Amino acid sequence: MDLREYQLEAQKTDQIPGTRTDKDGPGIMVPLLGLAGEAGTLLTEYKKWLSEGPSYQIFKDRVTEELGDVLWYVANIASKEDLDLDVIAKENLRKARNRWLPADASQPGRMKLFDEAYPADEQLPRQFRVEFREEVSTEGVKVKMVMNGAPLGNDLTDNAYESDGYRYHDVFHLAYAAVLGWSPVVRKLMGRKRKSDPKVDRIEDGGRATAIEEGISALVFGYANEHSFLDGVKNVDYGILRTIRHLTGHLEVSCCSEHQWQEAICQGFQAWRQLHRDRTGIIVCDLKARTIRFEPLRGRPQ
Repeated sequence: MDLREYQLEAQKTDQIPGTRTDKDGPGIMVPLLGLAGEAGTLLTEYKKWLSEGPSYQIFKDRVTEELGDVLWYVANIASKEDLDLDVIAKENLRKARNRWLPADASQPGRMKLFDEAYPADEQLPRQFRVEFREEVSTEGVKVKMVMNGAPLGNDLTDNAYESDGYRYHDVFHLAYAAVLGWSPVVRKLMGRKRKSDPKVDRIEDGGRATAIEEGISALVFGYANEHSFLDGVKNVDYGILRTIRHLTGHLEVSCCSEHQWQEAICQGFQAWRQLHRDRTGIIVCDLKARTIRFEPLRGRPQ
């Protein structure tokens, strides 16, 4: 039996027909309450197993029954909302794959770099190293980036009342470039905008995309600041990832999954934490391997 067939059969046993928009009758409230009740009953069965152990021999039978009731209410809610349970299941699997499975060559658009078809001088370097240096001035501590012996971008401070290390936040842009192959900010800093295609230059590499990326960097930094800057954290809150996907929905990076964004964020913060600790160092980016890492300067303690 497939899910669509189950949904149609389950609908025949609905004793309280109606929808959420019906003015008269309980409509969808009954199955919503029923779903909550069955979830509670399922927890009760698990509590019995915890207290009684192997002697509770009917545990699997009861769990099977309660899961069936949960499924019935899910199907009933879908029917009342005129939704297809089969479509819901497929979309949920897509969401789970994007959230938890790494990208591979079998997933179209996930591994290809966005600028492969452009001239070499408009492509992000496939491997590069950026040195971060600190200088103390009357405005506070400034961070300089140097690539191939030349300055990269402007000097940065925390721009905050208290030092929080945001002056190193260009590491996050480098992480997006390395892991996702996407960063309007890095393209601008390196002079790698795709000017051969005016539309792409304006939309993908322009001011709006740059502002969105800066917003993502600030959003994630605020979240990380409340979670030990992701030290020991392997999974980023799904709400953050969903917001990022929403912000970038009209851009080329929209094909990147939540899992890829999570990888870029976690790798970026790992490098950021090490740089923040040493106050100087080299960030090594590899777009082919989709990695970013910190390398201490020679003579500096690791």
